[in-house]
Amino acid sequence: MIKNILFTSVGRRVELVEAFRDAADRLGRRVCIHGSDIATTAPALFYCNRTHITVKIRDPKYIPELLEICKDNSIDLLIPTIDTDLLILSEHKEEFEAIGTKVMISAPEMIRICRDKRFTADFFEQCGLRSPQPVDSIEKYEGGYPCFIKPKDGSSSINAFAVNSEEELKTYVREVPDYIIQPFIEGREYTIDMFCDYDGYPVYITPRERILVREGEVIKTIVTADPQMVAEAKAIATKFHPCGPITVQLIRDSKTDTDYFIEINPRFGGGAPLSMKAGADSAEATIKLLFGEKVTYEENAAENGLEYSRFDQSVLSGGTKLTDITKLSEAASKLDGIRGVILDLDDTLYDEVDYVKSGFHVVAGIASRWYGEDDDVLFAELLSLFEEGAESISEFVRMHEAEDSEESRSREQELLEAYRGQNPSIRLTEEAQKLINALEEKKIAIGIISDGPPARQHKKLEVLGLDSDPGVKEIIITDELAGESNDPHIFRKPCPIAFEIMAMRLALPYRELAYVGDNISKDFIAPGRLGMHCFWYHNPVGIHNDSVDRRSI
Repeated sequence: MIKNILFTSVGRRVELVEAFRDAADRLGRRVCIHGSDIATTAPALFYCNRTHITVKIRDPKYIPELLEICKDNSIDLLIPTIDTDLLILSEHKEEFEAIGTKVMISAPEMIRICRDKRFTADFFEQCGLRSPQPVDSIEKYEGGYPCFIKPKDGSSSINAFAVNSEEELKTYVREVPDYIIQPFIEGREYTIDMFCDYDGYPVYITPRERILVREGEVIKTIVTADPQMVAEAKAIATKFHPCGPITVQLIRDSKTDTDYFIEINPRFGGGAPLSMKAGADSAEATIKLLFGEKVTYEENAAENGLEYSRFDQSVLSGGTKLTDITKLSEAASKLDGIRGVILDLDDTLYDEVDYVKSGFHVVAGIASRWYGEDDDVLFAELLSLFEEGAESISEFVRMHEAEDSEESRSREQELLEAYRGQNPSIRLTEEAQKLINALEEKKIAIGIISDGPPARQHKKLEVLGLDSDPGVKEIIITDELAGESNDPHIFRKPCPIAFEIMAMRLALPYRELAYVGDNISKDFIAPGRLGMHCFWYHNPVGIHNDSVDRRSI
């Protein structure tokens, strides 16, 4: 079953998107990541499987647009990423859930507490914690200097200033809109990344020291398994009942070691992926919850003392280049400026269901000798199991064997090996042949990139005649990139290495390359990020078609 996750206002949250995709890969879950933003150039959009451009958050059309996106794309989970998104999504949470979209957001009354620093300070004190008490006018401030002035509903340290004298404060009061003033606490700054289940029970609590900060976002941090901070975070969760992630910031007074809590952001903070890397993998926990699994609290899940530094990187922007096609031949007419086309193999150039049926005929022929039933009857059983999404051969053996035994396990292994070693009865689809003919006629170089065990993939290429087609210049089986000792899965799509090698072999820049594939959950991330034009082929009988949920064998 494929699940759709939408990150709203995704902006520069590349690390967060990658953390979710990597978690889905590790769990073996099919997840399609959608991203929305107001600008086509938002870097994180190029790391999403599907992208959506929306109006600004304050536009009255924003919520109706998001609802339409969620409905049209069967979004299962919506995750906001910026403060200005939180309250409006929280207030409309029921509308999204009415169309089947879970919104990972806390209750509106809690969001309001977080959005106004005066309420936040009061909330911390209700939790039994200390917080520098704010005032909202210079006339009320009696806390001495230095002090701190910032907007009462600000974020990312925008318009937040340390002030050393009354004269400075008078100047900043004129510059900072709707401000609050707080006493300045001298000490070390910390963030606590906390992740809770849908009912508000903590799953991970990870304190991190903020060693270096730029524009309010941490760029150097160290995991700090501090029992006092963990206990304080639990006190916050008890009253707050978060749904999913919250990020809490505090300062530990350098003289008294007292913790003064500053703010709560009820979302994934910018540095949250660092806690995930350290072991408190809230992306993985989110996906487990999405698939109906239970997650429980794990003490000190993040490895203490790990230090992370973050850096910027570039991505080619200027608009998404993913074109939907229902016929492969459509791509041939949309290749202006393209000198090379990279093709996926399975379910793009041939129908993978034909490979499955071919293998089932082989399996049924062997099994008929054991079970005394007609080949066609056994083939129909295998195909029915496949269409139900079962592990077909394993379940087939369990149906016909009286008990789990060494013999039954041996028979299962024999059938699996026969399936995987078949000489498949497959052929290029008519549309695939039309596309290849058109590319050869236009003298466009053809490359093929395919995931999977090399022996099986090379046999398919041989049967289809692609390994000897003069128009096919280069073929890369990603598993072969691993060598003999490495895990081949790490080189499969969406890993970009095969696409980078293909571009070098064809001696073409990315902007002159196009890619054609069928699997929205993995095919287009790497080529899209590199700047290739991508064509998503909606194969009506495809195993990885959005509307079909079947397991490969």
